[in-house]
Amino acid sequence: MSRSKSFIVVAAMILAAAWAPSCGAAEIVIGYSGPLSGPAAEYGEDCFSGVDMAIREINARGGISIKGRVYSFRLEKMDDKVDPQTAISNAQRLRKDQKAIAIFNPVATTIVALMKINEENRNEFILMSYTSMPQITEMGNRLLVNITTPFTVYAQTEADIAWEKGWRKGAMVVTAGAYGDAWRKVFGGIWMKKGGTITADKSANYYTRTDFAAPLTEALATDPDFLLIGGPSSTTVMIIEQARAKGFEGGFVMIDQAKLDAIYPVMRKPLLLEGAIGLARVKDIHYPASQSFSDQYAANYKRPLTWETVANYTSMHALAKAIAAAGTPDNVRAIRAAFSGVFPLLGDQYPMEMFGISNHGRLIFQNVVQTMKHGKFTEPKVFVWWLKTKREFDQIKKISKGGNTLTWRPLEN
Repeated sequence: MSRSKSFIVVAAMILAAAWAPSCGAAEIVIGYSGPLSGPAAEYGEDCFSGVDMAIREINARGGISIKGRVYSFRLEKMDDKVDPQTAISNAQRLRKDQKAIAIFNPVATTIVALMKINEENRNEFILMSYTSMPQITEMGNRLLVNITTPFTVYAQTEADIAWEKGWRKGAMVVTAGAYGDAWRKVFGGIWMKKGGTITADKSANYYTRTDFAAPLTEALATDPDFLLIGGPSSTTVMIIEQARAKGFEGGFVMIDQAKLDAIYPVMRKPLLLEGAIGLARVKDIHYPASQSFSDQYAANYKRPLTWETVANYTSMHALAKAIAAAGTPDNVRAIRAAFSGVFPLLGDQYPMEMFGISNHGRLIFQNVVQTMKHGKFTEPKVFVWWLKTKREFDQIKKISKGGNTLTWRPLEN
């Protein structure tokens, strides 16, 4: 080989060596561990697709800039089948092998497991949790960002609407596990405080079960005005159909995990939802950015749009902004601290609005509730629940980009 050719080869090797770590450092890895198979697979995919869409969008716009250097994101997903130990194993692999700085997870039982490891020295990661259990943010995890409104807000709101309908007797057939148990306890307390009656309190495993004959038979034997139901949307559909097949003509109050967006399109007879009260459909909440987002999602994912997708999408954008604001791609404590400075995220750019983060790590946004009456969905009610004064509410109303009328409804203690 000539001297000139040797020089060129050596120079190329030196440049390659110099660029290799630099190119690797220009990529920020985000992890996802959730149910991607089994009865909760649709729910898990909805959550994942929101994160995925946000990352693709951010990368397409050129990534984020940190101290003059551009970084892109890479999303790694793993199936945990709602098994806590599998979730822990997934997270450890994502952190050790992929250097993920944040991991999204959408189920309370696996989130609790991950909270035991995400603050380990030198293995820390931000846990982007999607659960409305209020206890999650009360456990003092300093690297937690929780993406939902506490279910206590929905329990209070939906109980109020059910009471206004004249219902007085309710039976509960809700998903088993810590989340479902907590929902039944909270709703039952609110309902009885109003003067109502809980005629039956049953749990059922919505993640593994498809035949709900036994708990439904016991609940319906008490002649309730409504059933409190819910778990993953796909199995909640089965509960509704099986209850109607048994002759139940009352209403349904649905916990926030069960989404009208996912349930209504697959109902063989949509009128089976008559009298339902639940989290409002995304398509009925109108922001300037909503239509464009919906069109892009439909084109790229071929799936019904749900709040799981919208909330995880918007929170991934919040995470990206926090990373940029922190000025570091890997200091997770600095990134977590930077979240407080990235809000508000408003509806002219996102399909939902976020107004802040609580001291304990819960993202703050409105709750939206809708009912079905005479075979049609009612206009959603949009509640601002976290503010204490009318003046604060007026400030939120002034900056919000929503076309729906906001209602101030402070959460009762």
